[in-house]
Amino acid sequence: MKEKLYTIELHDALLSGDECPFCYLERDLEQKAIEFVLGSSYMESDTRDQTDRQGFCRHHTKMMYDYGNSLGNAWILKTRMKHMREGLRKEMAAFKPGASQTSVLGLLRKKEPSGANGTSVGNWIREEEGHCFVCARVDDTYRRVIDTFLYQVKHEKDFLDLVKQSKGFCVHHFADLADACAAGLNEKEQSQVFPVLFEQMNRELDRIQEDIDWLIEKYDYLNKDKDWKNSRDAVQRTMQKLVGGHPADPVFRNQK
Repeated sequence: MKEKLYTIELHDALLSGDECPFCYLERDLEQKAIEFVLGSSYMESDTRDQTDRQGFCRHHTKMMYDYGNSLGNAWILKTRMKHMREGLRKEMAAFKPGASQTSVLGLLRKKEPSGANGTSVGNWIREEEGHCFVCARVDDTYRRVIDTFLYQVKHEKDFLDLVKQSKGFCVHHFADLADACAAGLNEKEQSQVFPVLFEQMNRELDRIQEDIDWLIEKYDYLNKDKDWKNSRDAVQRTMQKLVGGHPADPVFRNQK
């Protein structure tokens, strides 16, 4: 199968040996986004305009702190704080107890409050918490990679052979892939891809189950002298297979 520029990252992920190629890609994209936002780009006004408006989720805020670069974090936080203070001040000024609780931003966008009993202030805050600069960058590329997967299924006859060489997918990303295949492939293409994906998923989950089962058995004194087989890292691999991510990864830090 001939690689093209837009297929390289997907092919590399499938051949990475990771428990899930999409977890592998997300980690790479996430780390590159953190490096970008805390590199020299934080001094560029267009980048900080985006981070001011989008902010960062709790997970990526912690990653930014762990990564280091106090000055970069301080600049980003300074202008994000200004954005939040201005918006919250408007919401609190417009708040009327007992009144319809659609936020000022919601009125401008003609949106209803997110919760029947929520306040306009609470709804505005939750809306601000609902977007993240890093999440958006990762998700945008991730969706493109899913599209590339579908394109490969449609146009590369031996692509599924490459998929078979991987260790399958975590349950979380498998849901996305199954939905994408059902929506983006015709019936004939689905009849080719789903048996491969389902057989692989069953096989790889069986493998993980055997590893985690044997890890538990190894704690029985009767098995103390037996081989660990592939169970030493079964806990972190089972965690990844069930929910995605890389729970055993060390903290991602600035190496400069």
